[in-house]
Amino acid sequence: MLQNPAMVLTVLFLIIALNVVIGYKIPKGFFPQQDTGALQGNMRGPQDSSFPAMNATLQQVERVIGADPAVQNVIGFVGGGATNTGMVNVVLKPVEKRDTNAAGVINRLRPKLNRITGASLFLQAAQDIRVGGRGSNAMYQYTIQADDVVDLQTWGPKLLAAITRLPGFLDVSSDQQNGGLDQRLTYDRVTAARLGQNVSSLDSALYSEFGQSEVSLIYTQLNQYYVVLEAAPPYWASPDGLKSVYLHPSATNSTASGNTPLLSMAKVQANTTPLALNHTGLFPSVTVSFNLATNVSLSDATLAIDQMQQNMGLPPTVRCFFAGTVQAYQTSLSSEPMLILTALGSVYIVLGILYESLVHPLTIISTLPSASAGAMLALMIFHQDLNVISIIGIILLIGIVKKNAIMMIDFALQAERERGMSPEKAIFEACMLRFRPIMMTTMAALFGALPLAFGTGTGSELRRPLGITIVGGLVVSQMLTLYTTPVVYLTFDRIRLRVSGRHKSFDSVGGPLGATSD
Repeated sequence: MLQNPAMVLTVLFLIIALNVVIGYKIPKGFFPQQDTGALQGNMRGPQDSSFPAMNATLQQVERVIGADPAVQNVIGFVGGGATNTGMVNVVLKPVEKRDTNAAGVINRLRPKLNRITGASLFLQAAQDIRVGGRGSNAMYQYTIQADDVVDLQTWGPKLLAAITRLPGFLDVSSDQQNGGLDQRLTYDRVTAARLGQNVSSLDSALYSEFGQSEVSLIYTQLNQYYVVLEAAPPYWASPDGLKSVYLHPSATNSTASGNTPLLSMAKVQANTTPLALNHTGLFPSVTVSFNLATNVSLSDATLAIDQMQQNMGLPPTVRCFFAGTVQAYQTSLSSEPMLILTALGSVYIVLGILYESLVHPLTIISTLPSASAGAMLALMIFHQDLNVISIIGIILLIGIVKKNAIMMIDFALQAERERGMSPEKAIFEACMLRFRPIMMTTMAALFGALPLAFGTGTGSELRRPLGITIVGGLVVSQMLTLYTTPVVYLTFDRIRLRVSGRHKSFDSVGGPLGATSD
């Protein structure tokens, strides 16, 4: 290799170019999706659902989930927000006792749960680390914001429908709920007064039927019991129950006799009303939540949504942006190149101070492209994203891989300065004598990372990209840096001598006071 430096340098430049190509092509994500043995699910029913209807649907959902062979326990409750919402928590059996991971369990349950007509359940695997997450039905969120609520009512459903049509998007849902039932009663005060009623008595009658008013308190020796007044369930379960409300005439009205129907003193107008009006910051907003299929990366999903937004033709008063986890992902993605450059700059400064040279740190840094290329190739082979954990692995490789070049260069510089050897002989002897410690340290780091790369168990998905990155980077860099480092060392040494020779020639001919070169 020392006799064919042009070939070696060509390979090095190709490795640098390969880094650029792979860095552009590799799928990018945020954090790996773990199998922690637990699932979380948000349940949402029709916007006019009552508590008993949601409770009955919840029991169906629990039976379907509990029948899965991978489920150990399931528990749920209704409420906690709007009356048409609920929550389900699922505990899975240990990994060795089930036939699939958490994502496989969700995929197996999804078609069964979709056949339940009373509500929709959106399941997702519980994660140890969730950065930037918002309370929603799925892992990722996309928000549309407008100055006017009317624009949200127009574009919110269109955005939901457009994202639902995107391939690879699962469990798509929106927090926009504008279809709540509203029954508006307008009292006829004159008719009510003639029948011995007033606004207060009408309100009290309605609250007694639909509001569960406390009318009495029973005391015993050990406890006390509230007496709650309400209509029978068939009468308050639907707006038709208003037709069955009758009022007694007041004791002060002697002209009225018999019970009077409520609708004889009031007019009912049915309408719809939003169950909630969500805001992001100061402006009303609608957030669409979604999960991704296993073969779809977060970078591909964001690109698909950006293209969809451009094709929708939104007006200037409507703004769309990623929220929650995706927003944190975009922030981290924009800072990752600066993070790597800062790490390289720190390495260069430290090595420059150590060797008192501006050239030798570049020789050591030249070992890093092969490590990063090997790391990203290994991630692609094992179908892993370039995420925060794998970026940490690449930064660790900066410290592990550069020791190969440090061992060789440190020995070669010492041989040149103390023994007067030529650079060619010094770097050759360094390669020969430092081969064993280089292999020893590399193999120690490689075998130490193998349990991370191939380990199993609860939550191992979070550690796997770190191990794959380290193993892949060490294997490729070990095969290349043993040959590229001495060639780069000699190349930079020749460049240094040429530059130094030019300066000496200039000083000997045109320097001040006829100065001669040293």
